[in-house]
Amino acid sequence: MWYNGFLDLSAWQVVAVTLLMTHVTIVGVTVYLHRFSAHRSLELNGGLKHFFRFWLWLTTAQNTREWTAIHRKHHAKCETVDDPHSPVILGLATVLRTGAELYRAEAGNPETLRIYGKNCPDDWLERNLYSRYKLLGIALMAVIDLLLFGAIGITVWAIQMMWIPFWAAGVINGLGHAVGYRNFECRDAATNLMPWGILIGGEELHNNHHTYPNSAKLSVKPWEFDLGWAWIKVFSVLRLAKVQRVAPIAHRVEGKGHLDMDTAMAILNNRFQIMAQYRKLVIAPLVQQELAKVDHSVRHQFHRAKRLLSRETSLLSEKHQLRIETMLAHSQALKVIYEKRLALQQIWVKTSSNGHDMLAAIKDWVHEAEASGIQSLRDFADQLKTYSLRPSVA
Repeated sequence: MWYNGFLDLSAWQVVAVTLLMTHVTIVGVTVYLHRFSAHRSLELNGGLKHFFRFWLWLTTAQNTREWTAIHRKHHAKCETVDDPHSPVILGLATVLRTGAELYRAEAGNPETLRIYGKNCPDDWLERNLYSRYKLLGIALMAVIDLLLFGAIGITVWAIQMMWIPFWAAGVINGLGHAVGYRNFECRDAATNLMPWGILIGGEELHNNHHTYPNSAKLSVKPWEFDLGWAWIKVFSVLRLAKVQRVAPIAHRVEGKGHLDMDTAMAILNNRFQIMAQYRKLVIAPLVQQELAKVDHSVRHQFHRAKRLLSRETSLLSEKHQLRIETMLAHSQALKVIYEKRLALQQIWVKTSSNGHDMLAAIKDWVHEAEASGIQSLRDFADQLKTYSLRPSVA
């Protein structure tokens, strides 16, 4: 019957097909728009690129150049007044409710497109169809859904239309900068929403992405899963994709006990992993030790001490800064490891352009850590010496 459309599917079959189509859209956004177009972390086969452009035109009315430019600007201006969709600046509720509107507003900024929209498609199809008739695609999708599914097709179409605005523009751009866990203390508030990047194709691993924006793989921990990366591996096997970059691997050479230029470059290259290790090996155990020593009347000031003492300083509120000062006033050991953490970070900020200066600064830092009298800090200094750009050869 016409009421059930040409496919005449059961209710559960309609649900399954709808989820399949929305998943194709998610793959198009995370693999094509995000990892390929915005960050060039992989190359894609020409036919696959055209498929994703066509599919996203049908299901989102997304323009490759606009999406790419807005996302690149987000990274360049993250958590500032120039960020197109920062919940830190605009408020979480605003980004959650009006994420799609924020995209459309920024897409109308010609300076954003000029500065950040380079190397995007500018062929006949883009000029005369995708960019010229943006709404034609989603109108055509509505007709297709009605023909295939019948009356329920309008609901299928509505779900397709809200899928990206809700999940990407709202959840990722909103909650992905407000709640969740952080593997790395990058300079913005990006968080991982969950360790299993399934619903949004891996985009849930947002802190990992902001730490290594040019990596084609968004998972970094053994327990994390990135569905977008799984699709990239499938496309690679089919010779439809070629990975260009992934996050660096922190190699260690057991038994290596001296600092050299290779060590300095490895520390710079893997600085985020190293600072995560500092949190785990130095800050966490010392917080536990000091917490057992402090007077009960000030113990509440040590709430979430590990998190605060390892937090990116630009993201600390005045309240948190005051709490840190209180903790450090009651513990000389915590004061030492906190100051050493800040000093270590300053090494690559100030000396990364000169390898010899960086090596000298790291040697000084290690010498001071070894003389601190704090065992966990001394152990960490010994571990620093083992880092290398290349894995050890058995």
